[in-house]
Amino acid sequence: MEKSRILIVDDNPEIREIIHILLEGEGFEIQEAGDGQTALALTEELTFDLIILDIMMPGLNGYQTCLEIRKCSNAPILFLSARTKDSDKTLGFSSGGDDYLAKPFSYNELISRAKALIRRYQIYRGKDDSGVTASDAAAQQNPPGEPLVFHHLIIDEAKEEVTSNGTLLVLTDTEYAMLLLLVKHRRQIFSAQHLYESVWNEPYYYGANNTVMVHIRNLRLKVEKDPKNPTLIKTIWGKGYRCD
Repeated sequence: MEKSRILIVDDNPEIREIIHILLEGEGFEIQEAGDGQTALALTEELTFDLIILDIMMPGLNGYQTCLEIRKCSNAPILFLSARTKDSDKTLGFSSGGDDYLAKPFSYNELISRAKALIRRYQIYRGKDDSGVTASDAAAQQNPPGEPLVFHHLIIDEAKEEVTSNGTLLVLTDTEYAMLLLLVKHRRQIFSAQHLYESVWNEPYYYGANNTVMVHIRNLRLKVEKDPKNPTLIKTIWGKGYRCD
């Protein structure tokens, strides 16, 4: 079986080495970059299943690097940073990140977060443990020619693409997974916990509500005609979110 490939981006060579050894020991193929520009060059050249990205770097910082990576890659991005304020995390998610882990971090937590992100990515974009691609599984549920139509959106599961009035939308895998889940279960209210555990495929934790909220906001910016007055993804106050 082909190894999953991870890119570690950090200007501290000691941290890169530690993470490299940890994840290589788990069977992953590892690439390293000491700055944002090198990371961008590698993402244009190679395909990654996960990008671990530091925030405080010379030149392009982690947020800027993430924004640029999102122009060419939908691979999950895990931010590592000593900056732990909610505003820092919100900025990380807003720039296209999928998860956030504070330094210093537990080695076991880093490994479990990495595996969870890769597993989710492979379910939606690559191969799951059964060897069936997500596109194959989706095609079995919704044949190519029978896409999901939701207001002005068309969700083509076979191609894993979403268009709005004929314009292809650039969604991260997390955003795509959330949208697909909500649209396929219209009128069902999903609490933040239910959404997190369904999409992230890991147990809900304190603070995950903010993670869900930021991703919902980012998704609305891309799919709603008026994100400040959403009509597709509605907030049911005190309960969660719903597509009608």
